[in-house]
Amino acid sequence: MSDQIPHLPAYDEATLDLSFAVLEEDVRVSAAAAASDPEAFRLLWLGRKQGRLKLISEAWLKSAPAEARKPLGIRFNQLKESIERVLAAPAAATGPAVPALDVTLPGLVRQPGIPHPLLTTMDRIVEVFHHLGYSTELGPQVESDFYNFEALNFPENHPARDTQDTLQIAGQASKPSRDRLLMRTHTSPVQIRTMVAQAPPLRIVIPGKVHRNDAADATHSPIFHQVEGLCVGPDITFSDLKGTLDHAMRALFGTGVKTRFFPSFFPFTEPSADVQISCIFCGGAGCRKCKHSGWIELLGCGMVDPAVFQAVTGERRRLGLDDTPYDPARVSGFAFGMGVERIAMILHGVSDIGYFYSGDMRFLEQFA
Repeated sequence: MSDQIPHLPAYDEATLDLSFAVLEEDVRVSAAAAASDPEAFRLLWLGRKQGRLKLISEAWLKSAPAEARKPLGIRFNQLKESIERVLAAPAAATGPAVPALDVTLPGLVRQPGIPHPLLTTMDRIVEVFHHLGYSTELGPQVESDFYNFEALNFPENHPARDTQDTLQIAGQASKPSRDRLLMRTHTSPVQIRTMVAQAPPLRIVIPGKVHRNDAADATHSPIFHQVEGLCVGPDITFSDLKGTLDHAMRALFGTGVKTRFFPSFFPFTEPSADVQISCIFCGGAGCRKCKHSGWIELLGCGMVDPAVFQAVTGERRRLGLDDTPYDPARVSGFAFGMGVERIAMILHGVSDIGYFYSGDMRFLEQFA
């Protein structure tokens, strides 16, 4: 037994309380040393060889009967916490050093952020259609096969369903095919979701991010953005589609721009068309940017295929909703879709889509 450690005459609660109260008082008395010499205080109580806490453990804990070790251990830990609080107090009181303020230095100017050029372009497109009475609808980026393909008249063997084109979610093999999850390849599923939830007439515009298993190059990216639109109601015709897009292109690129439509194919529209605008750089005379054709291909569109309305009707019936609003004999509609990156590249003269995703501040600051 060390002379520093008092003798413990018994192990009853009263004796333990008294003995540890004496030690707590010793900690408080010696705590004054912690302010001037914290290392000396630490060695006195927590030293590995002759620290008082180690000596207490050897003298009291090791020789204690089994039934007394728990109350001893509790008080021992409380004593250790008191010592550690004393050691922590000077550091807390002192705190980190605060550098002196030099009032002669110029002040820091907080530079405000700016919208990303892709977001600016997307907002600009959406605003054009808002002025035409369209409302905005959004949807999830992780979609089911039903909403992304089946309801949009993509047959089972369509190449867009292949993993070479579509990013599939892992662990979906055990699910029914209509419920298997994937990263949406277009924002068209929101058209289906909106028609299932709402009855016509309907005019919506759908901005959002989409994903495809494409190799990155100057004009392709596995992640990009689209703005799609849908108009459904009685007596909607292809002439309505042409007038709407002609107005939108003039609002985006200037009143002098012209549009023309070429037959095309999309599973969810019939008839379908590709839309070209007269080159905004050469005015249609022909230049390198339009490959000397005078025209730039910009988006796809078409009249909603009756098979899509039938899929919507079936889904509404499955959910217990009214299954009559989208009867192809009663309503018609048109849809269109455009890539935001392509329009941004045309508007800003950007030659590589990768610049938008590089995070290079030298590039992004040009749009401030």
